Amino acid sequence: MGNLEAVWVEKYRPTKISEIVGQDYVVDRLKGYVASANLPNLLFAGPPGTGKTSAALALTREFFGLSWKNNFLELNASDERGIDIVRGKIKSFARTKPIGGNFKIIFLDEADALTKDAQNAMRRTMEMYTYTCRFILSCNYSSKIIEPIQSRCALFRFRPLSEKDVTFMVKKIAQREGLELTHEALEAILYNVEGDLRKAINLLQSAAAFGKEIDKDLIFSIVGRAKPEDVREMLEKALNNDYQGARELLRGLVISQGISGEDLIGQIHRETFSLDIPEEVKVNLMDKIGEYDFRIREGASELIQLEALVAQFVGKG
Repeated sequence: MGNLEAVWVEKYRPTKISEIVGQDYVVDRLKGYVASANLPNLLFAGPPGTGKTSAALALTREFFGLSWKNNFLELNASDERGIDIVRGKIKSFARTKPIGGNFKIIFLDEADALTKDAQNAMRRTMEMYTYTCRFILSCNYSSKIIEPIQSRCALFRFRPLSEKDVTFMVKKIAQREGLELTHEALEAILYNVEGDLRKAINLLQSAAAFGKEIDKDLIFSIVGRAKPEDVREMLEKALNNDYQGARELLRGLVISQGISGEDLIGQIHRETFSLDIPEEVKVNLMDKIGEYDFRIREGASELIQLEALVAQFVGKG
């Protein structure tokens, strides 16, 4: 995420645990730790943009107040994923005494990017400095964290934010920034972010660079994805035996609009569930979509594979 795109994310990042939206169960548990003035090692797991980093920062602020930066170390494991980061930065910070508190906090973002050797080294560090340091690990997939570390942490699972929560935050930011956001534009944002609030904020910020009035067309042009009604029209033409018409729409999306094959096949997968066709036909088409998605990811021609996929829809209506 570039500096420009990070501006609004940092500007609207929660500073208190109570300000975190869409994760009520997590918020309640974290408030309990603050009330007890004690904290175990924590493991935050869940999809991107659901509040894991915000929760770690807000929790640290609640514990240490204005001096939180003196007792907090934030590292991103995707930048340095080897054993040296554990032996160097983490151990050096962990062995020093906390300032104005009982312990320090080390926040390791994207911890699932750490190698197994690095995770094993960190397990030993967590044991040695348990009285002076607490670890908060953030990851997308908890299964990629070794079992010894998982057993030493309290697990928090973050879920994708609901449309209601994303809508609340997007409207709040749009109002503060003086943006005119149409209902269709809001629907387009919700369609594209799928519960990722960071992506929604970045998308809103990118749209705001073009002016105060934000509409649906602008949103889809920024994300580089096809409008759902265009994808649905293409599939419906194929279902009604109009393969030539469906092919023309497909080539327009791929060639004229520059939609990537992987993105488009994902939208085809999503729109197939809304088609008025028998369930057994949907099941067969899902199998085909998975097959052609694999072919594209393995390096096959996107346009040829997408045309072949659309051909699978012909006459199924």
